[in-house]
Amino acid sequence: MEDNEYISNPLDSAEQQEPRAHSALRRVWRVVWITVLALIGLALILPVVYKWVNPPLTPLMVQRFFQQLSDKERDVNFERDYVRIEDISPNLVTAVIASEDGRFMRHKGFDIGQLKQTYRENKQGRRIRGGSTISMQTAKNAFLPHRRSYLRKALEAGYTIAIEKLWGKERIMEVYLNIIEFGDGIYGCEAAAQHYFGHSASKLSRHEAAQLAVSLPSPIKRNPGHATPYFKRQTSVVEARMAKYGRIDLKNKPKKRSKEDDETLWDFLRWVRKNK
Repeated sequence: MEDNEYISNPLDSAEQQEPRAHSALRRVWRVVWITVLALIGLALILPVVYKWVNPPLTPLMVQRFFQQLSDKERDVNFERDYVRIEDISPNLVTAVIASEDGRFMRHKGFDIGQLKQTYRENKQGRRIRGGSTISMQTAKNAFLPHRRSYLRKALEAGYTIAIEKLWGKERIMEVYLNIIEFGDGIYGCEAAAQHYFGHSASKLSRHEAAQLAVSLPSPIKRNPGHATPYFKRQTSVVEARMAKYGRIDLKNKPKKRSKEDDETLWDFLRWVRKNK
């Protein structure tokens, strides 16, 4: 063997591979951080974008699609047609407010009185019920998956504050009525009106609007296509409430306001600390 012939050393090979491994790891972490920052940026900018742009899809729509795919007894169905607030019957606006959120035009995203009542009832061990407003439901449906967790509730609160500040009541109602689920794979009032009644959302009667509003808490289980005796009774209740509310003006808040109308989520959190 010649004196100048090189004999490879396993230690030399290991030393060369170590920097490469570190470099690859750094690249992976860089991609992870870029992805995380991009998602955070997207989450922050979406409320601004959706002030003018209609949400093309929502997390719930994607969630339902995969549920339909995995369930052999369910058909894969997607019905949706976005319409402007001007093309939605005022009857439906009144119906969902009467059914879901009577103080929609007064509160700042959170019905503090209802939240306090819910807190008291839950603390007493009574049947748990939510205090979710239309603004909160819009935030949840537009931006977040339907999973129960404290993180999701915190994000929902943040998005609710954002859309109340950025969108205003009319835009919140428009987005809400266009993305809310009215049946399995049926999203928005236009698709619902066409599916259940055979005409556009602009032509919804008081009775039809009340039926759609009653379906909202659990639209897959109960809707105008499955009008049980309970469903019919609740429809009559909502119709009676609608008569009291009259036509809702989404552009102007009521002039008569109470102290409770100006309370914010922070006021509620302070109240909870005092009443623990």
